[in-house]
Amino acid sequence: MNTSARGAALGRFAALGQTGAPARLGIMGGTFDPIHFGHLACAQEALEALDLDGVLFMPAGIPSFKRDRAVSPAADRVRWCRKAVAGNEAFDVSTLEVDRPGVTYAVDTLAHLRDAYPSCVELFFIVGADAALTLPRWYESERLASLARFAVATRPGYTVSAEDRRSLEEHGFLLDFFEVTPLDISSSDLRGRLASGRSVRYLTPDAVAECLADEHWYRKEVV
Repeated sequence: MNTSARGAALGRFAALGQTGAPARLGIMGGTFDPIHFGHLACAQEALEALDLDGVLFMPAGIPSFKRDRAVSPAADRVRWCRKAVAGNEAFDVSTLEVDRPGVTYAVDTLAHLRDAYPSCVELFFIVGADAALTLPRWYESERLASLARFAVATRPGYTVSAEDRRSLEEHGFLLDFFEVTPLDISSSDLRGRLASGRSVRYLTPDAVAECLADEHWYRKEVV
């Protein structure tokens, strides 16, 4: 990987592990259509709870699980993510998935990252408790389980039972649990608000809210 490509893929964490010192990198995947405070709070909670050296936000290119609906252009979703993480030195944005052609699969992303970093860098793929329960059904799940630890965000009503945890571990998944502050915010709700001309201020960073409003995003979407 050349220097410019590595920088786009790994951002400010491109040099992580190059000295041989142990490091822990969180991977926050998602469509981010648009990004909001729920995403950011989850990443911050994971950073602190699991003593991560940083969190790399990974906007999806063509999400495998959302091929049934239109998704905002990748370049714009990356732009919003960059606005959202600006000022937090523990966060950065990767264009790895949006630069890769074809459908986005987590296993391909983690395989790429595992090859890009030395073994002293431990990868933590951040997922919600509900998504964690589906991991054995993800594309190439056996290989997926071998590539990273899985940081599972829990909150009241969204936890993983002892039985489900055992099942996931039997499938080879290494799990770390952390609790997040419940924030009832979703990208679909933001899209609906914007489609009806309502404000999304205080639901996403001001820089993102202003951009979405000024550029009239989602106004023509039927929700």
